[in-house]
Amino acid sequence: MQKITIAIDGFSSTGKSTIAKRLANYLSYTYVDSGAMYRAVTLYAMQEDFINEDFFNVNDFVLELHKINLEFQFNHELGYSEMFLNGINVEKAIRTLDVSSFVSTVSAVPEVRYQLVKMQHEIGKGKGIVMDGRDIGTVVFPTAELKIFMTAPAEIRAKRRFHELLERGEEVIFEDVLQNVNERDYIDSNRKDSPLRMAEDAIEIDNSELSEEEQFSKVLQLVNMTLEDLE
Repeated sequence: MQKITIAIDGFSSTGKSTIAKRLANYLSYTYVDSGAMYRAVTLYAMQEDFINEDFFNVNDFVLELHKINLEFQFNHELGYSEMFLNGINVEKAIRTLDVSSFVSTVSAVPEVRYQLVKMQHEIGKGKGIVMDGRDIGTVVFPTAELKIFMTAPAEIRAKRRFHELLERGEEVIFEDVLQNVNERDYIDSNRKDSPLRMAEDAIEIDNSELSEEEQFSKVLQLVNMTLEDLE
């Protein structure tokens, strides 16, 4: 059966990764969480004191990008790949609200996007890939056979993120999570390099009132339709 490239874009906390991961497993495709890549780079910037609440030393940070090695390693027990930063598993560390508060700022740096998009192009050469992020259908894979754009109101997304963080044992306040969601939306949509946009040929899915099962069913139907059209 012919394999395709599936690009899933959308706002933060829309469940892109959950659906993309499940879809890739179902299709036996490669799953790439582009957001995890940007989060890992952000974590490095934080660990090396290039960024904090008061400043962002962009110039020195860019000079150290060559020291960052990112790798996805498949975890057979979990059934998906985890992010490793310079040989260390950072899958849990990159999901904190602290990293979330800086990731959009770091992601807006042109040199960062250039390096990661180059890596993503290399990963997706052979098709049979599901990648989610902010600019997958517009920049990384503009010729993807299927493009999906997921959205939902900020408050609904913030509630999802809030409960997710609580389940992980983080002490968070809902208002802080909502503020983070709104700030990330603004930065992602207004950055000069690769802003968050829905591709003209993307199919929008508002999952405000959809369960995970309903979302997966809807996306899988779109995949089957796309494959049928290519036969």
